[in-house]
Amino acid sequence: MTWQHDTMMNPPIEELLTRANSKFRLVTLGAKRARQINSYFGNLGDSEGQLVPPQVASTARKPLSIAFEEIAADQIEGIDIDPEALAAEAAAAEAQAEADAAAEAAASES
Repeated sequence: MTWQHDTMMNPPIEELLTRANSKFRLVTLGAKRARQINSYFGNLGDSEGQLVPPQVASTARKPLSIAFEEIAADQIEGIDIDPEALAAEAAAAEAQAEADAAAEAAASES
């Protein structure tokens, strides 16, 4: 008789992959959120309002485990970024920086 053993990961990787399109996206989401959770616990007494506490009640003590539990609970989801829009935004920011530099140089010459 065979039975399925529990995996070392809880939640199982199969469940996590249903929440993310690919392994790369899962790892990226988990790592980024784990850094945020780690920063939250590291700065608990500093009253920084930017840090978001864990979104699930977890008995796990490791930030990555908590992040994966949040992903499994649909508390964390990725945002698709359009590369063309990102490039256009970067070009606009560069043009604005050049215009500001030219205006500052003209003001300093006067």
